[in-house]
Amino acid sequence: MLVLITYDVNTEDTAGCRRLRQIARQCVNYGQRVQNSVFECLLDTAQCKLLQAKLLSIMDHEKDSLRFYYLGKHYEHKIEHFGCKLSYMPEEPLIL
Repeated sequence: MLVLITYDVNTEDTAGCRRLRQIARQCVNYGQRVQNSVFECLLDTAQCKLLQAKLLSIMDHEKDSLRFYYLGKHYEHKIEHFGCKLSYMPEEPLIL
């Protein structure tokens, strides 16, 4: 299933900057960054729960925000992209 993960981390102190980097690093391991604090991740249920647990253990529940949007398996028709950045399909090969 395609999961859209968004986060907002309070970076007023060095601990917040560290949490921001840690959350981004975990998300990069599971998906593609599509905007600064937005990732599209193609995950199965176990991967999703594992990533969610990792992110929840990193974030400060009093200062930060984390959102998971479950777009499901038939996500192709649920996403519209406009603007300068190229879109990609998570199931297609990604050539770097």
